[in-house]
Amino acid sequence: MNPSIRNRLLIIGALMALSIYSLFPRDVTIRSRGPDGALRDTTEKKIPLKLGLDLQGGMHLGLELDQTNRVSSDVSRDIDLALTVLRKRVDEFGVQEPVVQKVGDERIVVELAGVRDPQRAMDIVQKAAFLEFRITDRTGALDKALPAMDRALRGLGITAAAGKTSPSAVQSLLGGDSAAAGADSTPVEGGALSSLIQPGAAAGSGVPGEYFVPEAAYPRVDSLFRIPEVARALPRGVEILWSAAPVSVGVQPYRFFYVVEDKPIVTGRNLVDASAQFDQLTNGPVVHFELDRAGGRQFGAATQAHIGDYMAIVLDGRVQGPPPVIQGRIDRNGQITMGGGKSIVEAQDLALTLKAGALPVPLKIVDRFQVGASLGADSIRGGITAGIIGTLVVILIMIGYYRMSGVLAVGALALYLLFTLGGLAMIDATLTLPGLAGIVLSIGIAVDANVLIFERIREELIHGRTVRLAVDEGFQHAMSAIIDSNVSTVITALFLFQFGTGPVKGFAVTLTMGIFASMITAVFVSKTFFMIWLQRRPDLTTLSI
Repeated sequence: MNPSIRNRLLIIGALMALSIYSLFPRDVTIRSRGPDGALRDTTEKKIPLKLGLDLQGGMHLGLELDQTNRVSSDVSRDIDLALTVLRKRVDEFGVQEPVVQKVGDERIVVELAGVRDPQRAMDIVQKAAFLEFRITDRTGALDKALPAMDRALRGLGITAAAGKTSPSAVQSLLGGDSAAAGADSTPVEGGALSSLIQPGAAAGSGVPGEYFVPEAAYPRVDSLFRIPEVARALPRGVEILWSAAPVSVGVQPYRFFYVVEDKPIVTGRNLVDASAQFDQLTNGPVVHFELDRAGGRQFGAATQAHIGDYMAIVLDGRVQGPPPVIQGRIDRNGQITMGGGKSIVEAQDLALTLKAGALPVPLKIVDRFQVGASLGADSIRGGITAGIIGTLVVILIMIGYYRMSGVLAVGALALYLLFTLGGLAMIDATLTLPGLAGIVLSIGIAVDANVLIFERIREELIHGRTVRLAVDEGFQHAMSAIIDSNVSTVITALFLFQFGTGPVKGFAVTLTMGIFASMITAVFVSKTFFMIWLQRRPDLTTLSI
């Protein structure tokens, strides 16, 4: 065999073996933290050509900044920061090939393929995860302020009787229901707030600054605290924060709240790591955290100065469980005890969001839809059907028009499909429905180069060239046109990849990979097939083309 042909066949064989190897599932080792926080090596099966959202189902979310409670001065900066945080969270969540990108100036699109628990995914994406550590009030600030708060409420016409507002003199003169008005405005013992609030000691707690109200009264008391005249009666330097969930005292549910210092001793901005573990002492999940050096020094100094005091752990403005007492200096490492009834999965989600960082502004979901797996299966069948029909049409045209030369081109086309799919698997590409369209389109592009070559060979034969010389001249002179057309297509695909959304990017990736594969098959593989054919038929005086 001609050495040149042998070397070409070795290269083609190596490309085939590499493509086939990349298309086979294989086991990979992944190092991750287990529920106990220890690093463990786990073996997972790596699936080549992962399917995108539109093919295997999943969730699409459109998110915007929630400016309900504040108006940001720099929306673009907050969106960019939120984008960075969401990417970290989604990566930790473990979704294969997620899409997290900014659309326009005020929206973020998140696409999670293969998600089986949509609510959990939404909670992770939306949770602000702003962590604070605050010392509870030891001065009895609320006890001293309650009389002034009640007076402020009475001045507004709000009494302890169901928190209702008594009618004004103007309303009475206009003929309001005096009987009803009298019932609503009849004062009862105690003010609107003091009649509902009980200190934590009444529930057997010794935490200073702790109070509770019946769960049914929680929304009303919270709204009363938010009235500006009432809020101003609270001394400076303290703030009221509610617990994250109600607690049953006997058979009655109550909601606790805490008066805490308004300045945190440290926040989650100093957090560098967090992991969920199962605490055998409490028989429940806990989240261990680690602070950076600066945060550790600040935390250590503050906890040493407050030994014997209680520290509230605050997440997104809600106190997480009863505040623990500071028994000694705490530097860089600590833990958050999850409340009763919490699962290890919830602890892992909390650790995930804390580790990824807090959102600069809460996000609200403005667009959401779920793609079912059955719809994805239909899309796959449709894409495969389109690909088969398109390939068959191309094969019939090439063989019918170019005869034996067309057969060689079809053989190269089979290798083109193998090289394209293998290349996509090598770069861990995600196959989407537009990606399937890109593959079908690139099948036509793959034989386009052969058409240019064959037409050039025909011209050389018409001009009286020998078969061997016509083949060489045809490949050589068609090369410039092939390169020009393919480079222009690749440039277009690169622009689509840079500025397009997820599905458009999938189309650009498969189209680009198909063009590279078509260059190899049309120029290198087809030429090799012609060389083998001519070597076996050295006496050819005409070419079946």
